[in-house]
Amino acid sequence: MTDKVFVVDANVLVSAALSPYSTNADALKKALSLGKIVYSRATWTEFLEVLFRKKFDRYFTVAARRQIADRFIVHFENRETTEAIQACRDPNDDKYLELAVSAGASAIITGDKDLLILHPFRNISILSAADFLIQF
Repeated sequence: MTDKVFVVDANVLVSAALSPYSTNADALKKALSLGKIVYSRATWTEFLEVLFRKKFDRYFTVAARRQIADRFIVHFENRETTEAIQACRDPNDDKYLELAVSAGASAIITGDKDLLILHPFRNISILSAADFLIQF
């Protein structure tokens, strides 16, 4: 295993959980095979907020969502952010940039156009899941 570090946004994680044979799930598996996925308190909180949204009630029971969160957190590594960044046109997405910079990430995997438009950010690739699979 290499020492590559990856940041994965909440929507990609939820999508991977919803569709285990999707491009998002494949990108998640590849990131784990190449290195580690990191999260911060802020990114993990957002992931849980998205995962437990009412709109997902028809896809997952609450117990199933807890299992998904437990499974992910076992495989991911918690990192503290060390720098405040205000660079994204959606300030709510700055937390992903802060984590990526603080952790020395190789890439952020996201479908969020507000993040994708910043590619690359301080030599960190910001890629869709499909592009991540091609480039890594």
